[in-house]
Amino acid sequence: MNLSIARRGLAPLAVAGAAALVLAACGSDPDTNPADDTENAGDTADSSEADSDLSGSLNGAGASSQEAAQQAWIAGFQQQHPGVTVNYAPEGSGAGREQFTSGAVPFAGTDAYLDDEELVAAEEACGAPAVDLPLYIDPIALPYNLPGVDTLNLRPEVIAGIFDEQITTWNDPAIAESNPDVTLPDLPITPVHRSDESGTTENFVDYLSKAAPQAWPHEVSGDWPAGLSGEAAAQTPGVIQAVEAAEGTIGYASAAAVGDMTTVAVGVGDEFVEYSAEAAAAVVASSPQAEGRAENDFAVDLARDTTESGNYPIVLISYIVACTAYDDAATGELTQAYLSYLASEEGQQAAADAAGSAPISDEMRADVQSVIDSIEIG
Repeated sequence: MNLSIARRGLAPLAVAGAAALVLAACGSDPDTNPADDTENAGDTADSSEADSDLSGSLNGAGASSQEAAQQAWIAGFQQQHPGVTVNYAPEGSGAGREQFTSGAVPFAGTDAYLDDEELVAAEEACGAPAVDLPLYIDPIALPYNLPGVDTLNLRPEVIAGIFDEQITTWNDPAIAESNPDVTLPDLPITPVHRSDESGTTENFVDYLSKAAPQAWPHEVSGDWPAGLSGEAAAQTPGVIQAVEAAEGTIGYASAAAVGDMTTVAVGVGDEFVEYSAEAAAAVVASSPQAEGRAENDFAVDLARDTTESGNYPIVLISYIVACTAYDDAATGELTQAYLSYLASEEGQQAAADAAGSAPISDEMRADVQSVIDSIEIG
């Protein structure tokens, strides 16, 4: 079996080592060996390997939040199709979209759907329209490092104030108000943000702008707002490492990466909600499809300001963006087959087991599969 999650610009041996280290750091269970997860993911796959005549290599790039899921997807898919090598470079959503819209890769992972300008560029690269397929639903957790503080409730406007650097100490009255039974330290707050363009950042900032518009004056973007300092860290592993390294830190990252770190319970209506796959799926189910998109595009506008009980609104839908037609038949066949596995009940469960994501609904899975089946090849 060829299992490859590679990083660009590294020598082959360095790639293997770096990928193994990154995947180990991003496992959803710190007591679980990622290699074991890979084996388990493969065990769930259809074992009819001899029936597959697919062969060749398929390369994708994009969201680092998908690393654990991509590991499981690649393992399961390659067990079914041992003649295929799938490579995924987890370089971040912005890098993935750039490579896809330039024609460098036939599919990409991204935590934010393609904008209008990117759709135009993608259509030019593909020779046909591109589509956003929501195949990975993941809460964005807010890990923090405060020894002795095992629970922390924060309302949206307080989260915004912390990351806007208006609330600067952990015993600030705005934090204490929602944590009456917690002894909060007189310690400076160090917010940690992504240094690279990131769909995780865009989703987090989108939440702040909609759930706490009076407290968050910045535009929604995959780049962290200029003028804010805090601590910058590259990609999801970098944020986790920065929060773990120093007391008083707080960051935002894919829930798949936080392991057993302490995380914030977010204010929703009159309650505080911990992240979970179920709570993330609940907010997606109550959110409308984005307006102005093609009929077969499944971009979703999340209900960030929900007050519904049991909803966790800091969530990303990580998409796979793909062409609706591929001139190269071999590339088209491999892409279509791989995306079909990702959308399948088996593929969605493999991601849930490996990364703690929320499987898409049966209805959405059927809709997405119909789009994948309609891809024109050759």
